[in-house]
Amino acid sequence: MLMRTDPFRELDRIAQQLTGSGTWTRPSAMAMDAYREGDEYVVAFDLPGVSAESIDIDVERNMLTVKAERRPAAKADDVAMELSERPLGVFSRQLVLADTLDTERIRADYDAGVLTLRIPIAERAKPRKIAIGGGSSRQQISG
Repeated sequence: MLMRTDPFRELDRIAQQLTGSGTWTRPSAMAMDAYREGDEYVVAFDLPGVSAESIDIDVERNMLTVKAERRPAAKADDVAMELSERPLGVFSRQLVLADTLDTERIRADYDAGVLTLRIPIAERAKPRKIAIGGGSSRQQISG
């Protein structure tokens, strides 16, 4: 269900250190947890310092995309930045959702810098009992 690797993230970090650049040139991955809780999957993204208005969540077919933007704090003209380690810019993450999930009923909550998505398991994917009909006409095989 999830894609964890981002082979270019470390290269971006090193390039940013070498050039002293304070912004990202491409979307960066965001930390997340994913687990099943009862009849739904829960995905939690860490987005500290991001306002709820700058978060965008899209679902197209089975592709879930979460984008968020962290902007620099407004600075006065007489302020000189001494150290800047918090990444700024656009962060994104894409997840391929299984066909067994109900993408029409995804719920999203944002609290204390954590975006939590709850994705219900589709009714058609839940286990169910199949009744066996009684057959009164049995054939015997004679040998």
